[in-house]
Amino acid sequence: MQVYKAPLRDMRFVLDELHTDDGFGDIPALAEFTPDLTSAVLEEAARFSEEVLAPLNRNGDEEGCHFENGVVRTPEGFKEAYKQFQEGGWTALASDPQWGGQGLPETVSKLVEEMSCSANLSFGLYPGLSHGATTALEGHGTEDLKRFYMPKLVSGEWSGTMCLTEAHCGTDLGLLRTKAVPQDDGSYKITGAKIFISAGEHDLTDNIIHLVLARLPDAPKGVKGISLFLVPKYLPKDDGTPGPSNGVACGAIEHKMGLKASATCQMNFDDATGWLVGEPNKGMNAMFTMMNTERVSVGIQGLGVGEAAYQSAVWYAKDRLQGRALSGVKNPDGPADPIIVHPDVRRMLMTMRAYNEGCRALSGWVARALDAEKHATDPAVKQRAEDFTALMTPVVKAMFTDLGFESANLAIQCYGGHGYIRESGVEQYARDARIAMIYEGTNGIQALDLVGRKLPAHTGRYLRSFFHPVSNFIEENKGEGPMKPMIDGLERAFGALQLSTATIAERGLRDPEEAGAASADYLRLLGLVAMAYLYAKATKIAGMKLLFGTEEKSFYDAKIKTATYFFERILPDATARFLSIKAGKKSMMALDQDQF
Repeated sequence: MQVYKAPLRDMRFVLDELHTDDGFGDIPALAEFTPDLTSAVLEEAARFSEEVLAPLNRNGDEEGCHFENGVVRTPEGFKEAYKQFQEGGWTALASDPQWGGQGLPETVSKLVEEMSCSANLSFGLYPGLSHGATTALEGHGTEDLKRFYMPKLVSGEWSGTMCLTEAHCGTDLGLLRTKAVPQDDGSYKITGAKIFISAGEHDLTDNIIHLVLARLPDAPKGVKGISLFLVPKYLPKDDGTPGPSNGVACGAIEHKMGLKASATCQMNFDDATGWLVGEPNKGMNAMFTMMNTERVSVGIQGLGVGEAAYQSAVWYAKDRLQGRALSGVKNPDGPADPIIVHPDVRRMLMTMRAYNEGCRALSGWVARALDAEKHATDPAVKQRAEDFTALMTPVVKAMFTDLGFESANLAIQCYGGHGYIRESGVEQYARDARIAMIYEGTNGIQALDLVGRKLPAHTGRYLRSFFHPVSNFIEENKGEGPMKPMIDGLERAFGALQLSTATIAERGLRDPEEAGAASADYLRLLGLVAMAYLYAKATKIAGMKLLFGTEEKSFYDAKIKTATYFFERILPDATARFLSIKAGKKSMMALDQDQF
């Protein structure tokens, strides 16, 4: 059974308590968004997610999208839900007020995204892609393009996509063939085919605005010859209403493992009219503005599915009667005890819970940095925020989606045989979550980005945005006391991270394959240390609340117990990751190609 109730109390803890000392707060532009206001927004988002989106999740998966005569119809109820979503202002939540947005902080927007992804991940992709498109357009589009298209995209009246992938090239975009021919009026004619385009065609909005990577006739080879173009499905009239078709057509939709209510399209551009976004041959700069936003959002997708999977597993573990507790009967009036009494079931539930709360804490930190990057007035704070988001974006994308998929699989395991059949609904979480580890740059690519680009950038400056607060926290909290085991564990894991960083830097200079071989383990190690730091901070806050008295004793007590589980049962993986990094590439690369 699919179960979802927005974890509002933990969200408020992350939003209002956990990160108050991180140096990214007290931004004048966001001062009006008080805890009372943001709490009201979250409560309304929770209601919409629980009452409107969640009931459509399984039916949308069963029905899927329909493709007929070049037109895509979303599953029953999606169009009506999107209209409510749009009219409620949710598409405009974090957008700039000059385009009709509400200007709320990213810290709030990311929590709302999480709720949508937990309740109905397929639905969440439609407005999610539009938000990424507005980010790229706002950062790189001309004033005319922004004035004409941004209000419609922000309001949700029109939606957006990103069109990168072609059949012969995935991550290696330097191989793409879509062409753009300049016209006398300053526009371009776009011709080519793209695949795997999420929300490329659907019936939710009046128009769809595609951001398309293509090559100019005289473009250099490789990624240095790629430009970005805005290509609408319908050419707008002067009054902003959709006009004639623009040579943009959906050739087919993919038949996928999951996300069946999200239309993944093959898109054809046949002399479609488009306009340049950014500078010629600098399209990757503009597209990465969108992709980096999307990569954080994809990480939130992993967290969202992980939370829904956890809640569904908890419901089943409390309801399913089977066997007796090893410590003695717990349900004497029933034929058996609920399976939540069994240690191995508790292991699975606690692992999912620890993953979710750890990811939510880290996403909250990154979201605060995103807000500071955009709104901070102190140049030093703004720079540190940019460094931190650059460092953590691949971690959020890769680690969150890995853990979300693992949580979905653990939920199936909790259900046993019932989890493997469609009627339970939990197998959908695993199918939906799996793609998040692949799209927007596979998790292996994220790891290579981390060790290949982020670590050496500016002689390690990005790392200092993370290393310094962790090191300071350890020094400030060392010594005897109830937190000593956690601080000691954090210090050991942090030491392993520092040694691993030095190892990769030294070996990678001699042999790039050494850095590549260590990349996935290093990304996970960095993510584990980040979670350990935040769990230690959370424990300190919770301990003070309990010491001085609180009406929410159960919440803070559970926070400490979850943190303890993380340190004792999950953080030891940091040692294994360090040992794998230390082992180097030799055994990984030992087999000759023909021995596989």
